[in-house]
Amino acid sequence: MSVAKVTEITSTSKKSFDDAVSSGIKRASKTLKNITSAWVADHQVSVKNGKISEYRVRMKVTFILE
Repeated sequence: MSVAKVTEITSTSKKSFDDAVSSGIKRASKTLKNITSAWVADHQVSVKNGKISEYRVRMKVTFILE
């Protein structure tokens, strides 16, 4: 039997939403082992001087407990 846990993380990027997701998973993988999935729960942008300055995603990351 496996037991999974879900944790919520927020990640940002100056490039794109895809980059924010990738960097969030990469960083989470440094401390969370056995990540099996991530659900992007929310997208958000910061705007500065009429232009997008930052992309932000809120993800729910699932990992299997050892």
